[in-house]
Amino acid sequence: MSFVQEFKEFAMRGNVIDLAVGVIIGGAFGKIVDSLVKDVVMPIVGMLVGGVDFGNLYINLGSTAYDTLEAAEKAGAPLIKYGIFINSIINFLIIAFAIFVAIKAINKLKRAEPPAPEPEPAPEPEDVKLLREIRDALQQRG
Repeated sequence: MSFVQEFKEFAMRGNVIDLAVGVIIGGAFGKIVDSLVKDVVMPIVGMLVGGVDFGNLYINLGSTAYDTLEAAEKAGAPLIKYGIFINSIINFLIIAFAIFVAIKAINKLKRAEPPAPEPEPAPEPEDVKLLREIRDALQQRG
């Protein structure tokens, strides 16, 4: 079998195509969630904690002071951008929650599998049958 033929069979499997669709949808979904976090959630959270914009929070590891994050970045100062990290954590939590809700909804939509049939009772041993016949015979005699 040629390399091209093997690749064609691999690429046309249902799982590979499903994975490709999932990656494409996931990328688009990621952009939506990024916008949700940056443009909706973080302004509300910032307002609740006193007007703080988490995206602009950083620690300057250099000796020169800068007024803004942008100025420090342009100067090439060594920075710990913990505000962006906080945004990323919130972003992850929102994505994880959305996936949880989606999977829960999908599981509800799946058809319930029919219950497994009850196993047939095991056949009676021969000695038990014989004892029952003797009992029945004795009951009929007297």
